[in-house]
Amino acid sequence: MPAGSGVQHIFGPRAHEPPKETRLSSSAIAVVSSSQCINAIETWVDTMVIGLGLCPFAQREILSHRVRFCMTPAIAETELMAALRNELTHLINDESIETTLLIHPNVLHDFHSYNQFLNVADDLLVDMALEGTFQIASFHPQYQFAGTEPDDAENYINRSPYPILQLLREARVADAVYHHPNTQAIVERNIMQMNKLGLNAARSLLNACYTHNQPDRV
Repeated sequence: MPAGSGVQHIFGPRAHEPPKETRLSSSAIAVVSSSQCINAIETWVDTMVIGLGLCPFAQREILSHRVRFCMTPAIAETELMAALRNELTHLINDESIETTLLIHPNVLHDFHSYNQFLNVADDLLVDMALEGTFQIASFHPQYQFAGTEPDDAENYINRSPYPILQLLREARVADAVYHHPNTQAIVERNIMQMNKLGLNAARSLLNACYTHNQPDRV
């Protein structure tokens, strides 16, 4: 998501670190297979991102098969960094991909740790001379916007079944923002809609994305 654009991508704004007193505690996320993981994320995109209209740009790219879903088995931050580097390189070499969802279910379960990792991820863009070429957007099962409480329904705008780093082409983001009449209205609409939907309904929608008999995560 573009930092500062106000556009909800798959597709959302950069995570805001919650105040220290409202940070969520770490919770274990069971190791899952690649197919289970990707199925859950695809369901989330279909039912919440597209189904609730959280990102007006998502459906076109999904239907055009320009979204890459990639799960990494990384269990440590160093391994996740290596996977992130590989996926950025893949995007450089494959112009047919509009955006990549790098899903990492086995590392950075805690939102605060995840949020801190985003700074390291941005540093990698600088190291690879890709700042201004790609952006990294953030989604997490414990996502919490600044100024909200953990159980505020609007946090489900950016809550996903598993932690995700979304890699976006900055030029495409800028073009989408330029051609949209009011990007701030997207954010305001999403907040209003999620709050109207309510915590229980939002939680149920997210939990329904998990496949088979996986336990509730939120």
